Amino acid sequence: MRLDKYLKVSRLIKRRTVANEACDSGRVLINDKPAKAAANVKEGDIISISFGNKEVKVEVLDVQETVKKEEAKELFRYI
Repeated sequence: MRLDKYLKVSRLIKRRTVANEACDSGRVLINDKPAKAAANVKEGDIISISFGNKEVKVEVLDVQETVKKEEAKELFRYI
């Protein structure tokens, strides 16, 4: 699955366009490497997102095309 779509589906970032912009500006890393919006996300990847002075690090547990809001938290775990 594309990185920008995963960030939206997992609700780490609310909108796909915002996820796309974050990737293009280099604020999103997959396994400590800068990632483009089209980068492929798979289980076991570590995603780091910089929000201003705060950084969020998560491990991908599952990849699904669509999930309910309540189940979105099960797609990743915070590190």
